[in-house]
This record gives sequence, C-alpha cells and structure tokens, in this order.
Amino acid sequence: MFDKFHDECGIFGIHNHPEASNMTYLGLYALQHRGQESVGIASSDGARLQLTRAMGYVADAFDEDKLKALAGPFAIGHVRYSTSGDSGLKNAQPFLIDCAHGEIAICHNGNLVNAQELREGLVARGSIFQTTSDTEVLLHLYARSKAATVEDALVEAVSQVRGAFSLILLTKDSVITVRDPHGFRPLVIGRLGDAWIACSETCALDLIGASYERDVEPGEMFIAGPNGTRSIKPFPPAPLSHCIFEHVYFARPDSQVFGESVNEVRTELGRVLARETAIEADTVVPVPDSGVCAALGYAEESGLPFNMGLIRNHYVGRTFIEPRQSIRHFGVRVKLNPVRSLLAGKRVVLVDDSIVRGTTSRKLVRMIKAAGAREVHLRISCPPTISPCFYGVDTPRRSELIAATHSLEEIRTYLEADTLAYLSLDGLLSAVSDRRGSYCTSCYTGQYPIVSPRDEQAYLQLALKLDK
Repeated sequence: MFDKFHDECGIFGIHNHPEASNMTYLGLYALQHRGQESVGIASSDGARLQLTRAMGYVADAFDEDKLKALAGPFAIGHVRYSTSGDSGLKNAQPFLIDCAHGEIAICHNGNLVNAQELREGLVARGSIFQTTSDTEVLLHLYARSKAATVEDALVEAVSQVRGAFSLILLTKDSVITVRDPHGFRPLVIGRLGDAWIACSETCALDLIGASYERDVEPGEMFIAGPNGTRSIKPFPPAPLSHCIFEHVYFARPDSQVFGESVNEVRTELGRVLARETAIEADTVVPVPDSGVCAALGYAEESGLPFNMGLIRNHYVGRTFIEPRQSIRHFGVRVKLNPVRSLLAGKRVVLVDDSIVRGTTSRKLVRMIKAAGAREVHLRISCPPTISPCFYGVDTPRRSELIAATHSLEEIRTYLEADTLAYLSLDGLLSAVSDRRGSYCTSCYTGQYPIVSPRDEQAYLQLALKLDK
C-alpha cells in the first residue's frame, strides 16, 4: 500500500521557554507526517544536555515523566524516516556528543551527497563511527575543528559537506539553525513570547500558538543564544533549489512552505491539471489524503462534482497481519475503501499526487471499477517521476520508477485505467509562480543541481551507506 515517496525527517527547536521539552513534543506531533520510524528530544538546563530517543511515533515514545526529565528552557527534536539502511535506534536523532567544544546535539533533515567520501577520510585519520547516518559525519568534522568558538567550528564543518541540510543544533545555552545554500528543504523561524522557534513547517508553530516570523534563508546560520539572536551568512551563495515535491506531497496543506501556502499551491495544481487534461466525466474523486487539494482544484476548474468516493481508515498502524486466506486488494483495502453509491455507474476522474511504482494505483483503479464505476480516468498532479532523489527523499532505484522505464500508454495499460494523464512540468511550475530557477525538479528531469551518482549501482551504494 505504501507506494509513496517519503520525506526523511522533521525537525524542531525552541530557545528560552520554561516548557521547552513539552513544546518540542507538541511540535514533533505536528511534524509526525515527515517521519514515523523514530523520534527524539534533547534538552538543556543551561549546564548540561539530556537526551531521550525511541523507535515509533511521538505519542508512544514520550509520557509526562520522560518529558519532565528533559528539563531546561532549551530543546530540539527530530522525527525520522530512514532510507534503505539501518532503521534501528542507533540512527535515531538527535545525536549528542561531548567534545573539546563542549556538549552539542544535532537534528538534520536532508542528505549529504559527499558523506561517504568524507567518512572514508575521517576513518583513515582515526575517527570511529557509531551509526550509518550521514549526519554523524558533520559531528566528526565539528569535533576535529581547531576553531576557537562553537560557531566557527560549525561553519568549518558545514563548509566541507555538499547536499541538502536543514540543521538545528543545541548547546548548553543556544539553539543554532543552519540551512544549506541551495535551500533544498524547508526551515522556518517562529516566535512565542520571548522564545524563538525553528522548525520544518509552519504547522508546528500553529499547534503551539507561535507566530511565523520568516524562513531561514538559504546559506544562513541563525543563532538564538544568551545574548539574543544573531544571523550570519558564512557560506558561498548557490542557485536556489527548493524541493518542489514539498508542495506536491510532503508538507501538510495547512503549512506555508518556501513562502507559499501549500493548500493554495496544491489546489492550483488541480486547476491546471483540469485545464491540461480535461475529459468528459461524472465525478472527481481524490485519493485521500494527499490527492484532496488537487482534486478540489480539478473539480472547481472542470465544473464536475467533487465526491469522497474513497474513505480512508485513519487508525491503520504501521503494520498489520494479513489473513492466510487471500482477500483481494487487502493491502490497499485496509486503508482505503470505496463508497459504492458514489461510484456505481459513474465516469470517475481519480486524482492522485504521484505514481511511484504503480502497484497501488493499479489496485485502486481495480477497486473503483469493482465498485461499479463505468470508467476510471487517472489524473496525476505532477509530472512523471523518472529519477531518484539524492537530497533527502526516499526514492527507489531508477529501474523501479514506472515512468522511467515505460511509456504513458504502457503505464495506462498496466494500471488498467481508461485514460491516464500527468501534469506538465510547466504546469507544475506555474502553480508556484513559475519560478523555474528556484525549484529542484531533478526527480522529473534527471538534471541535478549538485553532482550525484548517476548510475544505478552508485545510487544503491549511496542509499545503503548514507542512511538518514
């Protein structure tokens, strides 16, 4: 069923709040969609750092006693979704170390494309790694720095890595935020009274009643410390490469990402999709929940009625036990079920955000037809995905991406849809003000803003070694 891309984590940090760990817990609750494998919170009371990490969801990992033990007015937290590497507790973040610069904890959203090269050099010079995460490379570089201050050591470490990184770090009295010069992954700054907050999405600010102040700028280091806040831009500028897939799928629709409302962008994707791929039909049905906004836009533009013809079970856990006796489409049906009264005899426009391998889409088309639909016209609110991502998104090998290896008609035939159409790349970019130079679209074009392994074997090695 889970034939979707996954963002690899969500991060949150707060400085100068009497209930910092509680606020971080709530912030991570709002960011749970960005990672469900593990969760962690590190806090500081001004003298020392404390850390708690666990596998599973935020609600399962923390209780009142655990949060009470994370004392102090400063805290950072992380929710994680791993790639194909080790998903054990050793890779759960934040990571916490004590070195010549003092204690520091780190949370990372992104992927460092040169981490393996740096790791091999560090090992050759005597470094001992405890995890398979690319984030640990940054900590080793930081610990080895001879710089006089924490900030200078961080700048020296970060200057050596390439790729996507939104970082939140905690020292005994400061919360430090760093974003890569390309601005791949989102990172925002908020305010709650005298407290400063940094987090992946604005929905986390909303939950705790904080105000959105601004985005952390690409290449910026923002420091909230004992003497107030400061901002520096110590890294060379680079072309902007915001991840377009944040708007297509990852971010919550109630968030503002890269300065734009996710809900508005997704709804506009649906409007453009209707203009580009109109067809005679009776109803527009979204694949919940990710296809809802685009389906609303499609219905609005086309004049067709919008109906929730698929109902999602919101109480599905991470795993379930399949019955020994085969049930048709069991994996999909445990999460989604058709409303026959809305589908029977209808020509259905089924709207989804993306197709990865195509296995889930095929089951959904079959399910809707089995519910009595006369026709199923599948519409996708982004272009065909033809390339893997190296910048913080869990994507399969190129050979597993159905659009990379099959024509549009071959995909339609496999999915058993009556028609199939994707949004064009120009249509996608028009929904985000057509700022072609500001967004990374490598998953649709194969053109990467930072040099990465292109061949499949190199990608496999990267995925196995740079687990984040």
